[in-house]
Amino acid sequence: MNHSSQTLLTKVATELASPQSLCGLFHEHRDGDPLPSQPALAEAMDLCRSILFPGFYGKSNVNSQNLIFHIGVAIERLYGLLCEQVQAGLCFATGWSEVETYGDTYNSAQEKRKAKASELTRAFIERLPALRQTLATDVEAAFLGDPAAESYGEVISCYPVIKAITNYRIAHELLELGVPLIPRIITEIAHSETGIDIHPGATIGHHFTIDHGTGVVIGATCVIGNNVKLYQGVTLGAKSFPLDANGHPIKGIPRHPILEDNVIVYSNATILGRITIGHDAVIGGNIWVTEDVEPGKRVLQNKAKTLSSPSL
Repeated sequence: MNHSSQTLLTKVATELASPQSLCGLFHEHRDGDPLPSQPALAEAMDLCRSILFPGFYGKSNVNSQNLIFHIGVAIERLYGLLCEQVQAGLCFATGWSEVETYGDTYNSAQEKRKAKASELTRAFIERLPALRQTLATDVEAAFLGDPAAESYGEVISCYPVIKAITNYRIAHELLELGVPLIPRIITEIAHSETGIDIHPGATIGHHFTIDHGTGVVIGATCVIGNNVKLYQGVTLGAKSFPLDANGHPIKGIPRHPILEDNVIVYSNATILGRITIGHDAVIGGNIWVTEDVEPGKRVLQNKAKTLSSPSL
């Protein structure tokens, strides 16, 4: 490498390392602080699926005699993986960095994060039986809602909604427990794999399904009731973002729709803002909705009139 090239590389490296260019873009790693790992979290999700849907995921030779063994091994591996990832999330969280732990030394702050991660992981694993019960209703909703589905096994193995809703429900439980960052990574793994984007902060009831699924977006403050069905391309989004005195979006306020029980939303419908779609309502395809919809109402496009061609 000649002197001119070396000078250029040094100049660019210096600019890229300057504090002015790194505002909010640099995480200073310290020994002993784990970094979030998408491959590790993907493995954790595979383990969760093998626990929640044994025989369909994980070891293929599972049977009623060895089921408890397989689940026990998977849970033990899951605990270790998830502990480390939750601890990594805590390293990024306000209130858990070593300079924000009320005068603790670095080592004692690290131990506190490790203990908290273990506590949160145990609390999550304790919720797995209830999580399976809810996911069973989602599988049932997908099977009963699609005449093409020939078995529950087909739904579990092939339908993208099951992968997306499984990741969402896991991430939502972790978020409810107070785990930072990791829930969002988990839902983004499913988003990348399925094209279904469900924020872990959304609240979704039982017997939820999405037919086909590609392009569905469900925002962070959405509230979805029971027995709700969406089709591909549906957006449950925000209409606008209130700003603070500095012109920055105000975080944490409800800004996404509420869908009550038994709502159906057909493909490519867009529902925006903190509005309520009443129970048993039907929203037709390619509809733009920004106002409340009464229970039982059908919101459909007007049928296009066919005009005869003028004589030539």
